[in-house]
Amino acid sequence: MPVHRLSTTQQNRLDWFLQTAYTAWRLFVKNELQNHAAATAFYFLLSAAPLVLLLTYAAQYLAKLAETSVPAVMLLAALYEQFRLDELSTLGVIPRKAQVAAGGVGLLTLLLSSRGLVNALQSAFRVIFPDDSKRPFVLNWVLPLVIVPLVFGLVLLAVVVQATLTFFASVDLLGAGQGALFKALNALLALVAVWGMFYLALRRLPLARPPRRPTLLISALAALSLAALFWGFGQFFRVEKYQAVYGALGGVVFILIGAYFACLIFYFWAQFLYALAKVDVAALEKLFLSGEGHGANKLEAIVFARANRLLAKYGRTYAAGETLIEEGDTAKDAYFLYAGQVAVYKRFPDGEKHLTDMEEGNLMGEMAYLLNEVRTASVRAKTEVTALVLPPELLEELMRYSAPLSRRIIGALAQRLMRMNQSAAG
Repeated sequence: MPVHRLSTTQQNRLDWFLQTAYTAWRLFVKNELQNHAAATAFYFLLSAAPLVLLLTYAAQYLAKLAETSVPAVMLLAALYEQFRLDELSTLGVIPRKAQVAAGGVGLLTLLLSSRGLVNALQSAFRVIFPDDSKRPFVLNWVLPLVIVPLVFGLVLLAVVVQATLTFFASVDLLGAGQGALFKALNALLALVAVWGMFYLALRRLPLARPPRRPTLLISALAALSLAALFWGFGQFFRVEKYQAVYGALGGVVFILIGAYFACLIFYFWAQFLYALAKVDVAALEKLFLSGEGHGANKLEAIVFARANRLLAKYGRTYAAGETLIEEGDTAKDAYFLYAGQVAVYKRFPDGEKHLTDMEEGNLMGEMAYLLNEVRTASVRAKTEVTALVLPPELLEELMRYSAPLSRRIIGALAQRLMRMNQSAAG
């Protein structure tokens, strides 16, 4: 039986995905996002309780209107169905008989806890999407006040749409299988709403906004992952077990754990979105530092073992005798010598002199960018050479991303300057 082998393009795509996923996971652990998820889940629970309490006030008001209004009956049923208020009462999140007198306290708690929720989200996003700039002070205070009415608006929209679908089903406008179709439309509506909220968060919360199309895709994957999480909770977790251990607080603990896992999923996909833009930088770092004993584990060595993807994107081949870098040129690209050998020459008043030879694994040409000068020497291929050509902005990202690589570049630059000074003196 013939063995199917991946094409070069397929293998490069697989390498890209594995390297992105590994980079995202490594950054997720390094940034301690599990702790940020715990803080966010706590503030979510504080925000959710008064929000649901306010929904019960709306339900009480609709119950009075339902005595004389059919649309109010449908809205009330949709409210209970969409947000499962009966289950939340059973879990102990909201009282069975909400008192209107507590409305002011609930609203104040909602405003304060929503500010804590927004701050927790912003704190996590500053870690996930590092940026030196800062959000305006006034916006930091106004943002929670904007989010609260936005959440209420989404709640009302979901209730109205579900009530409309319920009405269509009740008058048999959807035809056969209306029950299944109603559930599918309701699930699709919830999924689209979560997708939209994730997209807005991933686009608006980072100070440097990520690209639109990857953000749309990652938001969809995050929404699907959240749906799978809720399905898994329904299949494998039972609130009764938590109530048996924690008593009356069992329902709250159950919801808190669910919120924690939901935040973990959201933050992982946010970190994945950041890793999409950094996967080349991470792969280049591993390639540059390979063999220098920087603590790469076995999994990392396997994931970043192949350089074919980087060679296809940044690689160039030079014949023996061909010039890579010309002294006096204003170009700022850096070169990583992947294979072959080059010779370095410099012009002096008495003619051009050979300074040194460089083997594979060396970085060349970075001096022009770091010192913002023209090329100080010429580099020519002694054998056939394969080199990665790195534009200045990529070199800058590399140095920001990797402290070990920055130290290596600075050390190599210092040694090169010392050799050039010794040659000039000689």
